Amino acid sequence: MIELSPPSRRGGPLLADPDLLASHARAAANIARLDQALEHHPLLPAFLHRARLDAVRRQAAVDGQQIDPWHLAAVLEGLRLRMEGELRIIDRGQIFEAARAALNLHQWITDPDFDQEGEVQQAEQHLTAVLPGGLLAAAQGVWSWLDRGGTRPPLRAALIRYWRRAGLLRAPVPLTGAFALRADAPDTYSEWVGAFFDAVAEEAADQLEMLRTLQRGWVAARGKTSQRRRNSRAAQAIDLLAAAPLLSATSLARALGMSIKCAGELLDRFVIGPTP
Repeated sequence: MIELSPPSRRGGPLLADPDLLASHARAAANIARLDQALEHHPLLPAFLHRARLDAVRRQAAVDGQQIDPWHLAAVLEGLRLRMEGELRIIDRGQIFEAARAALNLHQWITDPDFDQEGEVQQAEQHLTAVLPGGLLAAAQGVWSWLDRGGTRPPLRAALIRYWRRAGLLRAPVPLTGAFALRADAPDTYSEWVGAFFDAVAEEAADQLEMLRTLQRGWVAARGKTSQRRRNSRAAQAIDLLAAAPLLSATSLARALGMSIKCAGELLDRFVIGPTP
């Protein structure tokens, strides 16, 4: 167990360190930019879906599992995993096991069951009891939670709620500082806090770039459907595909109120290329 150095109630000794102060400022600035970009953004649901997939990928990697976020997306949609090439049975088993582990991590941060919710609330109470809301308080709360033997899954879910409670983010963005929980993370308090700030800053920057990429693709796809007849469902389908990048014809048909056959034809046209 890591020895917990008593954190300062005002954070003065820590944030007096120039390097740590710079890491704190970078994380705070990246979070602020992301929050501002997401305000009233039409693709917020789509962004959150993809951000959660990426957050699970990062978390799984730290926990020793290499997962494909698109495998997770397929499992969430109820699609069969497609495995290219000839794979041994043991390799296929590992892929399915990784997908199941990813699904469990995803459940913790999106829809915890009754027992999980209880653990998440305990972690959330721990975070908010350390200090008034802020990045330093979050770092101190995470450190002390792990120091006392708390587990990672409820802590990650609690952090997502904490950012909103602290007023740093208005949407439930999955910033969990996953890389700071790696096996070779610093084992001294001040160095680990810096690693946590850096991990959160990197995640926020990557998610902002993800939002911009998603927006560029969405605008381009919407533009290509502008010449279709007015009653075309193509634009609505594109919006749904942005929110759920792996979508079956059945799910699309249900969402748009159309037949599965027509939904399948619409998806085929997207693959082949839009036509007037």
